[in-house]
Amino acid sequence: MTGSGSRKRVIGVLLLVGLLAGCGGQGALDRGEVPLEDYTAEQIFGRGEFELDRNRPEKAAFFFSEIERLYPYSDWAKRALIMQAFSYHQDKDYENSRAASQRYIDFYPTDDDAAYAQYLLALSYYDQIDEVGRDQGLTFQALQSLRMVIERYPDSEYARSAILKFELAFDHLAAKEMEIGRYYLRRDHFAAAINRFRVVVEDFQTTTHTAEALHRLVEAYLSLGLTDEAQSAGAILGHNFRSTEWYEDSYRLLTGQGLELKAKGDNWLNQIYRQMIRGKWI
Repeated sequence: MTGSGSRKRVIGVLLLVGLLAGCGGQGALDRGEVPLEDYTAEQIFGRGEFELDRNRPEKAAFFFSEIERLYPYSDWAKRALIMQAFSYHQDKDYENSRAASQRYIDFYPTDDDAAYAQYLLALSYYDQIDEVGRDQGLTFQALQSLRMVIERYPDSEYARSAILKFELAFDHLAAKEMEIGRYYLRRDHFAAAINRFRVVVEDFQTTTHTAEALHRLVEAYLSLGLTDEAQSAGAILGHNFRSTEWYEDSYRLLTGQGLELKAKGDNWLNQIYRQMIRGKWI
């Protein structure tokens, strides 16, 4: 590189630093000394990055959004929109992060960053799952959005992470069913408890909660005197989860009453057991 070229690059960097830092450290952008409209899209974008580097995502989102407003048809507006979504997410402003991500997907569906926009949209639901108590609406929305990442962008760098988060969110739904089922079981509301554990066995059978759900069914059915159902649940445990503590607990419960871990009767668990033996379940 020539000496002249080096000097021009250094001068350009110094000018940009001067714009960002300004007199007194706050900068003309902060003080409003120069209208934002007088700055180029690149300069405003640089200020957004400056704010992100200093862990001020709310301010960063503002500057990125201003690019979208002032230079709506520029390439900088496209870049700023995905950064706006990211900044809002960093600020835990999930609603605005979703809105910015969705606009990016709507405006630039074939762009390289569309996969990341879809992933950010899914994260805006996923990252709130632990905050919602028993309201599982956000979990279902997270699952739907994560599935879209997996199906629309299977070769993207975000697909594997989306798969892992999908499995965790799915497991979270099963955990909530288990929590409610245990609540009913502790209060001897056996029919209500059975309904919850049945949902886990039928709809969330690939999660980590299936073995416990089967054991809780053994407990609940034995409490109601429904021994065929209890033995059928034990049979499924014995076939698929023999190495777990839940199998051992159910074995003691059933054999302690002179019962076997054997599918019996014409009930929904016996039907599942037959399907399982034919390789159609779990």
